[in-house]
Amino acid sequence: MNKIKRALISLTDKSGIEKFAAVLADLDVEILSTGGTAARLREAGIQVIDVSDFTGFPEMLDGRVKTLHPKVHGGILHQRSNSDHVDQCKDHGLEPIDLVAVNLYAFEKTTAAPDCTLEDAIENIDIGGPTLLRASAKNFQDVTVVVDPVDYDTILEEIRATGTTSLKTRFLLARKVFALTSYYDTAISNWLERIDVDTNEYFKGE
Repeated sequence: MNKIKRALISLTDKSGIEKFAAVLADLDVEILSTGGTAARLREAGIQVIDVSDFTGFPEMLDGRVKTLHPKVHGGILHQRSNSDHVDQCKDHGLEPIDLVAVNLYAFEKTTAAPDCTLEDAIENIDIGGPTLLRASAKNFQDVTVVVDPVDYDTILEEIRATGTTSLKTRFLLARKVFALTSYYDTAISNWLERIDVDTNEYFKGE
């Protein structure tokens, strides 16, 4: 397993991120980020590269498109032991992303508000986040994915010791991702089932 050299961090729940990112930076891990997370890290004095600078493509559509780009997903999904994948990445200028720290828009918190509209709910359906998480979890052989701040210390301890994380840790983190994305999609589906799209009225049912 190659050492972790580049991380992508984009968070709704930013608790503990300054310490986590600061240690990564001290370990010479390059940090990519977006929006509010990038601003928060810079305020803490941590050097950050905007994902838009990494990809050469701007954030657009009111933030709906930020990380949905081949330079991001190719960097995550290519198998490091697959020579064809490595050659294709070289041909297309794709650089590895070895660690992804992402959590999701607070859909349940938004929809719990009594004045939440269908438009509010729709804008809090995360697209890029689950895509990043699923891509990273699928490629757990090569990528460390973290959705929960409780895992920061374990990850940092392993990186300090070896430059990377163990396969067991990456697998456990990947399992956590698929549990989260399954729960997230179920929450969205359940809420939408109770919307009358003609009146935009939410009903609780029995």
